[in-house]
Amino acid sequence: MRRIVGPAALLVVMLAGTAGCNLQQDIDVELPVLPAQLVAECYLVPGQVPRLTVTETVPYLSTPEPSVPTDVTVVLTLPNGQQQQLSFRPGQDKLTQKAYTHIGRQPLVARPGDTFTLDVRDSKGRRVTGTATMPALVPLDTVEWKFNEKSGEERKAYVLSRFQDPAATANFYRFQIHNDSISKDPERDFELDDRLNNGQLITLGTSYRFSAGDTLLITLYHIDQPYYLFLQSVQDARNANGNPFAQPAAIRSTVQGGLGVFTVLSSDRRTVILK
Repeated sequence: MRRIVGPAALLVVMLAGTAGCNLQQDIDVELPVLPAQLVAECYLVPGQVPRLTVTETVPYLSTPEPSVPTDVTVVLTLPNGQQQQLSFRPGQDKLTQKAYTHIGRQPLVARPGDTFTLDVRDSKGRRVTGTATMPALVPLDTVEWKFNEKSGEERKAYVLSRFQDPAATANFYRFQIHNDSISKDPERDFELDDRLNNGQLITLGTSYRFSAGDTLLITLYHIDQPYYLFLQSVQDARNANGNPFAQPAAIRSTVQGGLGVFTVLSSDRRTVILK
């Protein structure tokens, strides 16, 4: 009688043959030592005093603590050509709880179409520059919610937000929903474009995740394309970090000469209480 060896039997034989082998091999990889670069992060908000965070890059495997240079000069050029120097006065934004290193003197006046220029320099000769134009305001049209038919803690609501996309132009958005305070991590945070909905009424929704009495801050940012690509690259880098099967992703900065982002935020925010 003949014995027929199938694929499963062959796999068992192969595994048995390698059971006594040591398949682990340590490899030392020398990481290149790159010079530290300046990192600038600046979000201009109309009506608020300009704030900026300047740090510098550190090696990948170093302690995750920010490296803050103190010899940095920051100049913001306004649309009318006037220059405003931001002083090195580290602090924390009371509204967002985010830290900053430099702050201006007076609230920012910005209108759609206004262009601002950023110039960051240090005593080592490093320089970061950037240009940003304020997009037009795209208001939220309606915000509504509906509860499911369950009771107790299982009773949840979904939220729908609608806005009218301007026609004939490419537009980019960031949409956030915070519960109770924008200083907390958002419940929803994503970016989108209007390639498939140009000039149409766009509806953004959530799952059944909010409870009765929740105070929601719903924000729609109309952003420029460089900031949109920056946000997407940050998300790609987070997904790739520590994942051996992911493609490496680089941050697509909106500044030149270093890393970071410089943009003007144009936003509409609604505060609703789910009753």
